[in-house]
Amino acid sequence: MPLSWRFSVLGDRHRALGSKLEDWSGMGTAWTYDKDIYAEHIAVRTKAGLMDVSGLKKVHLVGPHAIAVLDYITTRDMNKVYPGKSVYACMLNDRGMFTDDCIVYRTGPNSWMLVHGSGTAHEEVIKQSLGRNVAVLFDDDLHDLSLQGPVAVDFLAQHVPGIRDLKYFHHMQTTLFGAPVMISRTGYTGERGYEIFVRGQDAPMVWDTILEKGKSMGIIPVCFSVLDMLRVESYLLFYPYDNSQMYPFPDQPPGDSLWELGLDFTVSPGKTGFRGAEEHYKLKGKERFKIFGVLVEHDGPVDLGDEVWADGRKVGVVTCPSYSKLTKKSMGIARLEVPYAKQGTPLEIRGKNVKAKAIAHTITFDDPEKKKRTAVG
Repeated sequence: MPLSWRFSVLGDRHRALGSKLEDWSGMGTAWTYDKDIYAEHIAVRTKAGLMDVSGLKKVHLVGPHAIAVLDYITTRDMNKVYPGKSVYACMLNDRGMFTDDCIVYRTGPNSWMLVHGSGTAHEEVIKQSLGRNVAVLFDDDLHDLSLQGPVAVDFLAQHVPGIRDLKYFHHMQTTLFGAPVMISRTGYTGERGYEIFVRGQDAPMVWDTILEKGKSMGIIPVCFSVLDMLRVESYLLFYPYDNSQMYPFPDQPPGDSLWELGLDFTVSPGKTGFRGAEEHYKLKGKERFKIFGVLVEHDGPVDLGDEVWADGRKVGVVTCPSYSKLTKKSMGIARLEVPYAKQGTPLEIRGKNVKAKAIAHTITFDDPEKKKRTAVG
């Protein structure tokens, strides 16, 4: 593993499960365990899985100017976010191109937490906070344990009063097994799930206790790679792996528009004045590609980076493949030329290990109406 400057206190737990702690965003992360990855995928879809996603960066903003900073650097109207509510947002550069995504939590009248991956959100927060009445704290002690799957709420209901009433994209301050935590009804799987934000000193106890008490309900530890399988089915993008930072255009700097990525919904209706706003609106109708799905006639996953062909030429690339043993479907997220990003368009996947027929397919593949993640009660 490359030299990491961030550390999860659960590292020894992951090593005991067979992980070599590969680097992600500066933190040793359990990409794989010595277990069947398909069994972990099935557990999340049918029972529940517990993942350590502490590699996500947590940044607190406190002070009267915090809302102004967040309103400028993100695409969402922060005035509509009240304490206990969170929102998924994107961040753009001056060219109107996507640079990062995040979830913003309002934890009090003048206090917020921004959680993001490996993009430049933290740097942007620091830059825009200079000279303003806001304190910024990068909090790597706060760990993020993600409990995802249909039995997650049944398990937590035994220990957290009121958890069934917690709405999608809302969060609550509470305790779990005696430890202070913030529980958010969010995740990266498309399932009804919860993220448990917990202090480093309490994270091992919370991790161990969930797995011990939840074993009879089918809750198991799940590695980070399973998120790729789940996110493909649920149309959840992962910066920079689905972006032009990985698949650049010739003679063009990296950057994708929200219209190309299908993330234009993250711009609050009528919002202007955020970074890159004018350029963002100008880019509508100028898409060079579309993020779309591919459904492949294959008995396993294709490979990341496999080419997509149609009409005798390359028309796209698979950015993240997946295969489900539950549905027996091979699928993927792809960057397709705009004319081919239509349901049912005949395609062919060509790679080092596969040559197979496919069709363009709308995503999400699993639960397209999002009924699971938004379920009530």
